[in-house]
Amino acid sequence: MMVPMRMIVGAAMAALLALPAVAQSPRPDQAQYRDIFKELVEINTTLASGSCTLAAEKMAARLRSAGYPASDLHLIVTPANPKEGSLVAVLPGSDPKAKAVLVLAHLDVVEARREDWSRDPFRFIEEDGYFYGRGTADDKAQAAIWVDMLARFKKEGFKPRRTLKMALTCGEEGAPFNGARHLMNDHRALIDAEFALNEGGWGRMDESGKRIYVGINAGEKTPVNYRLEVTNPGGHSMRPVKDNAIYRLAAGLLKIGAHDFPVQTTDSSLGFFAKMGPELGGAMGAAMTAFAKNRTDMQAAAIIAADPAFNAMLRTTCVTTLLDAGHANNALPQRAGANVNCRIFPGGTPEQVGTQLSELMDDPEIKVTTAKGRNAGGAAPPLTDAVMKPIIAAAARHWPGVPVVPMLEIGATDASYLTPAGIPTYGFTGIFFEPDGSRLHGLNERVRVRAVYEGRDLITEVVRDYVK
Repeated sequence: MMVPMRMIVGAAMAALLALPAVAQSPRPDQAQYRDIFKELVEINTTLASGSCTLAAEKMAARLRSAGYPASDLHLIVTPANPKEGSLVAVLPGSDPKAKAVLVLAHLDVVEARREDWSRDPFRFIEEDGYFYGRGTADDKAQAAIWVDMLARFKKEGFKPRRTLKMALTCGEEGAPFNGARHLMNDHRALIDAEFALNEGGWGRMDESGKRIYVGINAGEKTPVNYRLEVTNPGGHSMRPVKDNAIYRLAAGLLKIGAHDFPVQTTDSSLGFFAKMGPELGGAMGAAMTAFAKNRTDMQAAAIIAADPAFNAMLRTTCVTTLLDAGHANNALPQRAGANVNCRIFPGGTPEQVGTQLSELMDDPEIKVTTAKGRNAGGAAPPLTDAVMKPIIAAAARHWPGVPVVPMLEIGATDASYLTPAGIPTYGFTGIFFEPDGSRLHGLNERVRVRAVYEGRDLITEVVRDYVK
């Protein structure tokens, strides 16, 4: 029996509609960006086995091919840290009296073991609408945006009024050598600027991909590690005693785990709660609105604190991250130690928090030692019109109705080296993260393809506006 043509066509269309969605091909300019992003992710830049210097060299080569002379590209490597090099690139402005704008990103990434990941962490994979790989979220998407932006500006013949500088550095993820600190201390003139844009301030989307807010960081908490240690004569395990180093340390750690530091605020944290309250609605939104109006409303603060990320915006936090104890299966422990990682609210000091930990545990046998760490972030930089207006205007063009929200950075970035030294540094990427933080520092790190491309377009417009 002959089947009518309309039935054949109808069946074919139905079959096509039933096929899984195919990723849309990137625009030519997006494909060029993607190539930079891929190259960066596939260069291992971990402290243990990678090389930031190699990544910096590769990015310098891309900028040379875009037309940058050697005089505007500065590869900075110290003899003591040959694999932790930085790249500074300069697009000169026409007005020598106008202070520069600096864009900053770090090249290093946290460790990632292949046996733990579903995919090779150092292979750039696009799958199911996501870019996968170590550094895709933190911080190579942004580093690639800066390189792509400078290359495009040069190829377009864009002549900024203000000088635009880019610094790609190493050591942000906790290495002893920090490239941003080194540049500030030894090459200040090379990166000096009126203000800087850095990582952080990511937008937030819900599980469905709906955008909730565009974030901008102004001010951040200070990360400090404390070594807690108990020592003991030990002995044979057949003769246990109550004075056990592990038990004493564990009792102190439980007190830390149960403790909430006092509620504190900054202008940016209050601004966040004031703007997000109406957006979120419900009990959480009502609590945010109430707390923004009255910072002594501890009932509202308790509701906000139920969310770990929001709780971190309210107070200093401390958490045990590492444990080590004992020396033999059949011996009483002679030593028990732990690392407690604290994120100190602006205004606090490592010394103050260390004293608080000792008082909280109330055990003179638990010795508390403060590890050398990152600079205190200093006072939060002001969110001036010069910084905010281009961001608000660009966000309104791209995502009408999505609010731009000031935030207190609850992690830590290289802004802690720049802001206190006189270069106000703001966290802004234009990239939206998933509710899980896009798995940064975790397994199978990923970021939405759409979010990266859209963020790239937006932040390039913002920087162009700053320097034109």
